[in-house]
Amino acid sequence: MSNISFSDLVGKTILIGLTYYTADNEFIEQKQYWGTVIESNENRILVKLNDGEILGLPPDLSSTKIAPPGEYHLRSTGEVVVDPDYLTTWNINRPKED
Repeated sequence: MSNISFSDLVGKTILIGLTYYTADNEFIEQKQYWGTVIESNENRILVKLNDGEILGLPPDLSSTKIAPPGEYHLRSTGEVVVDPDYLTTWNINRPKED
């Protein structure tokens, strides 16, 4: 279980990994983002991404952990993020199409 609270995240840098799968668990794509957490509570987590966009995440801290210091190379963009505060990863299954 995570020792991270919602209030810990606010104002901190977070690296986000989203992996998309079909309804049958076939890999589609992986996307990576980073930014600053601007809101974090039991209802939602909002991140202002480095490009200014706002990304909403579910209010679930089980996939969030403290980031070990270092350089993180984002495969999807080529960017390098140095010493983010937190890491979070999500697997997303797309719904079956009719």
